[in-house]
Amino acid sequence: MPKKILLVDDEPLIVKGLKYSLEQDGYETDSASDGEEALSKFASDNYDMILLDVMLPGVDGIEVCQRIRERSNVPIIMITAKGADMDKILGLEYGADDYMTKPFNILEVKARIKSIFRRSQPQVEEQEERRIIQVQGLEVNCQNRQVTLNRKLIRLTAKEFDLLSLLITHRGKVYSREALLEMVWKYDYMGDMRTVDVHIRRLREKIEVDSSNPEFILTKWGVGYYFTDKD
Repeated sequence: MPKKILLVDDEPLIVKGLKYSLEQDGYETDSASDGEEALSKFASDNYDMILLDVMLPGVDGIEVCQRIRERSNVPIIMITAKGADMDKILGLEYGADDYMTKPFNILEVKARIKSIFRRSQPQVEEQEERRIIQVQGLEVNCQNRQVTLNRKLIRLTAKEFDLLSLLITHRGKVYSREALLEMVWKYDYMGDMRTVDVHIRRLREKIEVDSSNPEFILTKWGVGYYFTDKD
């Protein structure tokens, strides 16, 4: 079945261009012009990804992202005309998997969509991807991309899982921010290095007993991040 993408933007020409280009690549698309319509459609249908504009009439894209994230891990790419760093960080704070600013190149949009879909599919032919890794009460199933802590399911975004999977399968290895951007964000990511810090902090808030004193994901000051090698 083709992947179904919900396009949420109040600019008809942008939606029209995205729909045409994505459908040419075999995707199925649906659209909403405001936040309330987006939430209504999300509640009544199944989507594989959401392209979500931040500046929407009524309920804005940040709130839409937050409300969707409360009940789903569907990949979300936020799109906005705002390019300030804090806007990007704010979008990621509420669980977006990626962020693009207008005007954008449709080829880059499609590259990012393909990258997220590729990373969210379990690569069953690779032995590492079939592993279930347990560290204390934390269990990471690399095949079905599920994480539990003390047998309680933890909801992670696609990028949060990719980061955790990379770190936990290479325990004790320190990765710089640049290396994490290159390995997890497969395309040529031009974003702020703080994107990694935001994702790491969100991961800690979800899997650590005390996120301010982490036991799993540790910092090597001046170098980067690593997953503890202590059992």
